[in-house]
Amino acid sequence: MAVKRRLGIVLYSLSAGGAERVVSVLLPYLLKRYEITLFLMNDTLYYSLPQGVETVWLEHSAPDEPGWLKLLKLPLLAWRLKRACQKRRIKRVLTLMNRPNYIGVLAKLYGWRGYLIIGERGTPSRQYAGNTPHARINRWLIRTLYPRADKVTANSYGALTDLKERFGVPPQKLAVFYNPFKPPERIQVREAVEKESGTFVFVTVGRLDEGKNHRMLIEAFKRVRQPHMRLWIVGDGPLRSELEAQAKSLDGAVTFWGRQDPFALLHTADVFVFGSKREGLPNVLIEALYCRLPVISTDCMSGPREILADERDYAEPTRGYRVVTYGILVEEENVQSMAGAMKEVYNNKNLREMLAERAAERADFFQAERAVLALQKWLEEQK
Repeated sequence: MAVKRRLGIVLYSLSAGGAERVVSVLLPYLLKRYEITLFLMNDTLYYSLPQGVETVWLEHSAPDEPGWLKLLKLPLLAWRLKRACQKRRIKRVLTLMNRPNYIGVLAKLYGWRGYLIIGERGTPSRQYAGNTPHARINRWLIRTLYPRADKVTANSYGALTDLKERFGVPPQKLAVFYNPFKPPERIQVREAVEKESGTFVFVTVGRLDEGKNHRMLIEAFKRVRQPHMRLWIVGDGPLRSELEAQAKSLDGAVTFWGRQDPFALLHTADVFVFGSKREGLPNVLIEALYCRLPVISTDCMSGPREILADERDYAEPTRGYRVVTYGILVEEENVQSMAGAMKEVYNNKNLREMLAERAAERADFFQAERAVLALQKWLEEQK
């Protein structure tokens, strides 16, 4: 039997986030070829780990740790990563998300001699826009550190273009690594998910924060609402109380489901809506397509346009809303346009059926096997 090569994967935690889900999907495939050590910085384990993965904590940080402390600890965590990789003779490391990316590059600068693939999961110029210290520091770190990795992956062409044009990452180091999608083996359909007879349900999934822009969705729903319409919001976050207060005037038409596996709710709903201001490549759009849902999404840079229209050029932003091959794209932060798209998909049964028919075909494009093969090819570039 061939000896497996060693692979380190660096992630902040295994909480219920997009990058964490990517790792949870990748691990069973990568274990067939590699001995894997998972380096974490926080104890949250929303996803279960397959047998055979070694887990090493670089630290045990608090989830609400201030940004200045995270910054100060970067050199220490990078030194710990370097030492842990040297001890285990790990010559290949994959990192995902900004802070693990910084730590991985610093470990390389501190003398770890291996092949480093870092993974950007968003659009940095959007994520770190503005002149706050937090934004300026992260832009500087990306511009300074990312070009020193061996390969820099982005989960959409929009994000890749952002890294090349605004952060100086050499084109020869860049590659697109789409989020791998793995359908659930079974869907836990609970009685609580069953909708009332005759109701029409819009559903959205995402962390309840500023970036996901649930305020706009609730306001758009308010403008189109009929007595039998419902809006289901899946997820949790710092704005939950504020959003619940906003929805209070809708007399129970908006349900907050909290954080949970969304598939049962997606299979029960009629239309998926997404109001995000910024994305990398949102997993939940692919999950909604897999569930054969018509999808309405803001055309934020980047991700939704690549998924729903298979377009990579963001030079011309969407005005109003437009029906594309696999869904409907809506102008960013435009309540009237979102309401118009919701009204059209509600009134047009033929449109809903057409988008539902195309949905599963598009979800298949993002199957995990395709992403795993690409990642393995990059990892083997270092012999």
